[in-house]
Amino acid sequence: MPTKVSEYMTRKVITITAETGLREAFFKMRDEGIRHLPVIDQNNAVIGMVSDRELRRPGWVDETPDIGHDYDLSDDLHIGDVMITDVIHVRTYDTLTKAVATLLDNTIGAAPVFDKTGDLVGMLSAVDLLRAFQDSLESQKMNKKKKAAV
Repeated sequence: MPTKVSEYMTRKVITITAETGLREAFFKMRDEGIRHLPVIDQNNAVIGMVSDRELRRPGWVDETPDIGHDYDLSDDLHIGDVMITDVIHVRTYDTLTKAVATLLDNTIGAAPVFDKTGDLVGMLSAVDLLRAFQDSLESQKMNKKKKAAV
């Protein structure tokens, strides 16, 4: 039976709102040891995603090669100014194979995980997928040992 996203996702979900200042979000990520934050509205619906990459240097800062903008990580700007609004997500019942394809096809390092009712219940990151890969390798190693013992 294929392994499901729910088996490897991170269940502790830390979120922010679009009104959160960039500096505050940066320190929240640093303090929690995470690189991706879902952005929620007042109804707890996911309206965006922000990664440490957007906080370090948002895409709009370098719109064209000949025009640059000064950028300071401050609370003068808010998450809503830099967040990605086209949120790519996975579902708890998706296979890890499908989830890997989703992350690779969209060149993202993490995705929010929704259950069948559409509620945010976790995050699936590249680190979670590496943990799944490690478990798979360990399982293969154990199967080889069992076969050799027979």
